[in-house]
Amino acid sequence: MDSTAADRFDTSLFEASRNRLASLAYRLLGSAVDAEDAVQDAFLRWQAADRQLIKVPEAWLTKVVTNLCLDRLRSAQARHERAVGTWLPEPLLDGDPILGPADTFEQRESVSLAVLTLMERLSALERAVYVLREAFSCSHAEIAEILDLTESASQQHLHRARRRINAGRSRGGEAVDPASARSIVEEFLSAASSGRTERLVALLTDDATAISDGAGLTKKLLRYDTPRRIAAVARAGFTPTAAKRRFAGGALAVHYAHVNGTPALLFVLGDRIVGVVTFDLTHSRITTVRGIAAPSRLTRINEAWQRHESGTPLITQW
Repeated sequence: MDSTAADRFDTSLFEASRNRLASLAYRLLGSAVDAEDAVQDAFLRWQAADRQLIKVPEAWLTKVVTNLCLDRLRSAQARHERAVGTWLPEPLLDGDPILGPADTFEQRESVSLAVLTLMERLSALERAVYVLREAFSCSHAEIAEILDLTESASQQHLHRARRRINAGRSRGGEAVDPASARSIVEEFLSAASSGRTERLVALLTDDATAISDGAGLTKKLLRYDTPRRIAAVARAGFTPTAAKRRFAGGALAVHYAHVNGTPALLFVLGDRIVGVVTFDLTHSRITTVRGIAAPSRLTRINEAWQRHESGTPLITQW
């Protein structure tokens, strides 16, 4: 095989792994933009490496991407940008290949906004071990090789990661079937946009939480922790007004969708998503509402939306 043919073959090997690598990086970083940057950096290293010495390309690439992500998580800039109370994961439409494997409960849960947020409580190594084990079913021997650990250390990191994530989960946890989930979200939208406070309170668990990035206009996340406060904020935020339409640039359509495996409302202006609201549910009630509207967090979901069959909106002219 001549050098040109070999380069094409090696590039095709990398491209065959690209989605898996991006999925790994997204789970580690919580950002599709950062994940794509990490994968591109890995490609450059792949091109520069003596590939004849790489016996198992998939394992080599997994190690490189994981460690590139760890470098990002440990950097001073990343720690500042992801300081507690200032950061939410980047939302993605279900079906986006960067969400990766979804065959098991652990794989689906590891990419939920709830768990991606909880993973911010972990050290970089704990996060890496948790993702490699739960989402990609790596053995502790494989993880030890990737992270230059002992198998015992890998097991200890996984134990601590699981304990911290379990401690942060909402109480309850009973799954809600898709039809019921949609009904609850539609009822929330209806009650909020028409100002029915008591109905909103009834839809929320007693320990419900609402979190918003303030459309990127605030340095810290906005957080509300009682059903009545959440209901008041939802009523104020979801009730359409002429002022809100002027601020948004026109009348919005509101669509129901699934984002990172959870039910969501998408606020769409023309063909562009300007806001995402996601809902965590249990026992047919809402435990967490997340509002993400910072434009920098909506780039990839907008790219996916252009290819998405949007269907009939819940509200055509909000």
